[in-house]
Amino acid sequence: MLHAAVVLLAYLLGSIPFGYLLVRLSVGGDVRETGSGGTGATNVTRRAGKGVGVLTLLLDLLKGMAAVLVARALPGAGEVAQWWVCAAAAAAVLGHVFPVWLRFRGGKGVATGLGVFLVLAPLATLCAALIFVLVVWLWRYVSLGSIVAAAVLPLAVWSLSALGVSERVSLPLLLLSILGAGLIVLMHRANVGRLLRGEESRLKL
Repeated sequence: MLHAAVVLLAYLLGSIPFGYLLVRLSVGGDVRETGSGGTGATNVTRRAGKGVGVLTLLLDLLKGMAAVLVARALPGAGEVAQWWVCAAAAAAVLGHVFPVWLRFRGGKGVATGLGVFLVLAPLATLCAALIFVLVVWLWRYVSLGSIVAAAVLPLAVWSLSALGVSERVSLPLLLLSILGAGLIVLMHRANVGRLLRGEESRLKL
């Protein structure tokens, strides 16, 4: 029961709509009425500026990290414990994407997923983050960087383990990375359409 309660707590933690709240407090209005309609840092930046966008990014990242750290603190060891930790991680990301407080319409899961995997697979996450920075620097599309980085993450998790660079990857973690990447790509489906039509907004540096 304790483990299930922590998974529920992780979902509620992930559901905290920091971007929505910060926009309400700083400039007013619903950030979901802007741009892509999400509550993540990129859309917040469009509505309230870079400072509020960076703060949103950090808070969304931290709630993902917190959910995993709380789950890891529970008693237990081995693969069973890993399943519960990964369940809490997934719940945090799902909470961000489908927040109960906003009628299940939130962000796209990138920052919260980043926080989750910084704890669970830091080296693989660093590789994916570098790919994200490279893609955004070359093409100025945050959405494209997010999609490519999400797709790279499961490959990085598996390959770094296979090469012996990181510890042996568990089945729960590998499945979490695949499903998390799939969810993030799915949540960017509208962005993919705009990219193909040449209508996607570029990042202004």
